[in-house]
Amino acid sequence: MPRTISSLSHGDLLALPPAVDVQTAGRALGIGRSTAYDLAQRGEFPVPVLRVGRSYRVPTAALLDLLGVRRTPIVA
Repeated sequence: MPRTISSLSHGDLLALPPAVDVQTAGRALGIGRSTAYDLAQRGEFPVPVLRVGRSYRVPTAALLDLLGVRRTPIVA
């Protein structure tokens, strides 16, 4: 049975910490875990990826910008 990618809701995205792991960023983008890590290793992930020791971290601000998610409410 194929695995499905669980995406993140708007509220989930706004609750993310300043940086997330590649798997979480991949979920937000609809990318599977293996593909997300492969893209990060090749330097082809859709947003900047930081190498911290042996792990990868994705700045949440860049992820939200790519997705077009506003971090502040619109004031009319």
